[in-house]
Amino acid sequence: MIRSVAARRRSIPTFSEGVSVDVATARPRVHLWRIGATVLLLLLAARFMAFVLFTPNFQWDVVAQYVTFPTVLHGLVVTIVITLSCTGLSILIGAPIALFRLSPLVALRAIGAGYVWLFRGLPALVQIVFWFNLAYLLPRVALGIPFGPTFASWSTNDLITPFIAALLGLGLTEAAYMSEIIRAGILSVDPGQRDAARSLGLGPTKTFFQIIVPQAMPFIVPPMGSQLIGLAKSTSLVSVVATTDLLFSVEVIYSRTFEVIPLLLVACFWYLVLVSVLFGVQVYLERRFSRGRESNAPGWFGRRAPTLDLS
Repeated sequence: MIRSVAARRRSIPTFSEGVSVDVATARPRVHLWRIGATVLLLLLAARFMAFVLFTPNFQWDVVAQYVTFPTVLHGLVVTIVITLSCTGLSILIGAPIALFRLSPLVALRAIGAGYVWLFRGLPALVQIVFWFNLAYLLPRVALGIPFGPTFASWSTNDLITPFIAALLGLGLTEAAYMSEIIRAGILSVDPGQRDAARSLGLGPTKTFFQIIVPQAMPFIVPPMGSQLIGLAKSTSLVSVVATTDLLFSVEVIYSRTFEVIPLLLVACFWYLVLVSVLFGVQVYLERRFSRGRESNAPGWFGRRAPTLDLS
């Protein structure tokens, strides 16, 4: 009997001569260990949810009472302000430091490397406490010509408030990490792109902002977003210098009411909300800047990321 072409295609010969298997009737193998692992994980998840929902010491009614408490919301606003301010400061300082490290001048490379070595090596908490107690080292901060006349001076205690100490401690630390992220993104661009731009008569400024930066952004945005999320969580460190951030606000409340766990859950809730928003922004920016790397999709700010090809 002559079988049809379709039947021959579905029949796969086995090691036994003259025996074939119909692929259309094949079923996936059943792995008992996978089923057991899935059941175990589901049981653990159910046990954890039951613990969270039905343990009375969590006091979810107290959590609901304080989640929109004015003091807590004020602390949340301060946390957001510190996060955004430190992000701006870190980019403002980190970008020049990255360019210093890529400079052909040895002095600039040494300055950039020294900054990264110093501020990346010191814990942020130590820096916050140091800046807050700067008055022990410098009672007054003066503005003038080095070894010359002084134009103005201020009391360090009046100048370095808890907010400024938090801004300096976190911002300068994040700038060191941000400079390395920016430097790595710039180095990820093929050096031939810079050479091609020069051969076409583009100046250094146009080459950097129109050719290098658009191609570097897909490599810069993901780690920069992760660093920003880490910064949002690190703002809890500023509570040690009595900055009225989210953690300090709930500490003030539970030091009076002794409801420690519910107030800490309130802080956890708002930190998760803040991090979720930042994560959404990161995903949007990643997709936005990565579109230019696709063959037929618009890229940087609605256009494809420009590349130069002299071949």
